[in-house]
Amino acid sequence: MKELRFHKDLYHGESVDSALQVYARYAEITTAEENDYWVVRIEASSPAREQRIGDEMANYALGLTIREGAHR
Repeated sequence: MKELRFHKDLYHGESVDSALQVYARYAEITTAEENDYWVVRIEASSPAREQRIGDEMANYALGLTIREGAHR
């Protein structure tokens, strides 16, 4: 299982949600909220696949956050 932690001061919640929707078809993804973080857990067919999906999802969420930040 791969765990990602998105700090609420850095990531827009909508961006994290959008990234989850895009990558949900590639792995089993669960979420939780812990104090200052959105926590995302990824389970896939192999550790390498979990890593790849996690990396792509984090990049996607960051890109959306940056783009949305320009409009806020």
